[in-house]
Amino acid sequence: MRSKHTWSRPARQAAQVLGLEVARARRERRWTAAELAERAGITAVTLRKVERGDPTVSLGTVFEIATLVGINLFGAERSALADLLEHGRNRLALLPASVREPSGSLHDDF
Repeated sequence: MRSKHTWSRPARQAAQVLGLEVARARRERRWTAAELAERAGITAVTLRKVERGDPTVSLGTVFEIATLVGINLFGAERSALADLLEHGRNRLALLPASVREPSGSLHDDF
């Protein structure tokens, strides 16, 4: 049996916003839910979950559907995603590869 996960309000709201955008973009294209589900290789039930903002749908599935209906992910055109990816990798490279718990006690009395 799956454990029940509690999602934060911002996470739920973000999923709902993206779901509404998917539904809007699908309708603007005059695609039925069945057509989009078929294009995405998913069931109509999964598409309904995406459009309702269900946070249990896999990230890859949601991004694929968003891409199919022409939603710009992260506010960037498709061609700009490669630049965002490189920028993110460069920023991550500036940070330590791993994070460890501080050893000993912390002395923060100034």
